[in-house]
Amino acid sequence: MRLDTLHRDTYRWSPTKRTYIPKKNGTQRPLSLPTWSDKLVQEVIRLLLEAYYEPQFSNLSHGFRPGRGCHTATREITQRWRGVKWFIEGDIKGCFDNIDHQVLMSILAESIHDNRFLRLVSNMLKAGYLEEWKYEMTLSGTPQGGIASPILSNIYLNKLDRFIEKTLLPTFNRGKRRRENPAYKALLNAARRAGDKGNHEKALILRKQAQTMPSRDPEDPNFRRLHYVRYADDTLLGFSGPKSEAEEIKRQISTFLRDILRLELSAEKTLITHAKTQAARFLGFEVVMLHADSKHDHRQQRCINGTVRLKIPKDVIMEQCRLYMRKGKAVHRPERLSDDDFSIVKQYQATYRGFVQYYLSAFNAHRLWKVHHIMQTSLLATLANKHKTKIVKIARRLQTVVKDCRGHPIRALVIEKQRGEGKMPLVAQFGGISLAWNKNISATDSPKQVYNGLRSEIVQRLLAEVCELCETTDGPFEVHHIRKLADLDRPGQRKKPLWVKRMASRRRKTLVTCSRCHQDIHKDRSGWH
Repeated sequence: MRLDTLHRDTYRWSPTKRTYIPKKNGTQRPLSLPTWSDKLVQEVIRLLLEAYYEPQFSNLSHGFRPGRGCHTATREITQRWRGVKWFIEGDIKGCFDNIDHQVLMSILAESIHDNRFLRLVSNMLKAGYLEEWKYEMTLSGTPQGGIASPILSNIYLNKLDRFIEKTLLPTFNRGKRRRENPAYKALLNAARRAGDKGNHEKALILRKQAQTMPSRDPEDPNFRRLHYVRYADDTLLGFSGPKSEAEEIKRQISTFLRDILRLELSAEKTLITHAKTQAARFLGFEVVMLHADSKHDHRQQRCINGTVRLKIPKDVIMEQCRLYMRKGKAVHRPERLSDDDFSIVKQYQATYRGFVQYYLSAFNAHRLWKVHHIMQTSLLATLANKHKTKIVKIARRLQTVVKDCRGHPIRALVIEKQRGEGKMPLVAQFGGISLAWNKNISATDSPKQVYNGLRSEIVQRLLAEVCELCETTDGPFEVHHIRKLADLDRPGQRKKPLWVKRMASRRRKTLVTCSRCHQDIHKDRSGWH
């Protein structure tokens, strides 16, 4: 790519490569993969747009923004929403694929007056894509997989955020506090009078009776509360008021999306849920409202009624466990048998840590012990299968007690990998993470980048000075490359060489070998080189 093409306004976007990934509902999500030069220009566009639009975005939007993420969105719900009666779940049908190019360019033109920049963005949106070597035009949508697509979708949906903030929230928010419940107040006054007369048993019964009803009038016509949060194309609103008004809110949002942004709410995913009896789904969590008259604080007052909390759905736990199970029991992972023990433990821990730390903000995080048990059994079975021994022997050798983040002792599987003289051994462990509820945990979409001198993976594998084929430590060591993983699956080959099996099981296009093994690979008569 020549830099002067941007100055001369002659840069031409290449069609993207279209691929598909499966979704949970059985359909497929299209992804468009741009070329390297297009990625570079898209990154420049993203930096310029983010610098200008980020200060203008709503504080209630959390998707694809620096310093924000799923946990900041859910924390907004758990810390600020209270006494919600209805959840309004909103999901825009095919949001990325149905963004109208004309509407998007008109939104950009409201603030950006550089026609060359606008033409560059417009040409990017209309570059088209290749699917099975057939060119197709892109008449709408921002291609998922592109670097600039997230910021463009946020600019587009910022119109929805402003409509809700400036129109719906002022309309459906009124009153400072609900009025007192007359029935509740009457019972407290009766209990006080009974206590003044010395009838303490009756006073206690009346107070207990009062604590079975709300202290504030839930049907107060002069009080309404509406809350809103958005992550990408998923929105959630919490409303305190009658269901008829909740349906009116949903109708106004649907009308705005259809008339102004030319988008459509998904009928199957846009639901009005009763907060006290049902749970709303948002970002993989169940959002529930707690209610328990028996829970009291130090002042003997009810403390959790009306509190909104997150809950891990049962199907999420079972889906994670199912990856490591067969016929209802935990089993080994055969695709990892070719790795060394250190890498196996490290891979299991990376998967387990990412899953657990995402769901620790749910109040039933202790249920993740099931995931821990299944994954640990699968890990031990993998190591036992690799070494042709029993699970019990592997568990006795690796199990030890470590300290979690709070300094409390907890059991974990720990393995060490010795290095040269004067160097500390590498340590990998599975477990060692406290499953206590942590409502303040935070993981953003754009974490702070850390620049360091860490070597690449291939350099680290070379410096390990171990042949990944024959496991000898006698050098020199070289790297065998292939163009693509598909080259390993040649038709008509009944028996594949060992090096082919190793690369296919590891899903790698490189293999660190000793010089002798590397020569044997290239001398192979089967032509696998």
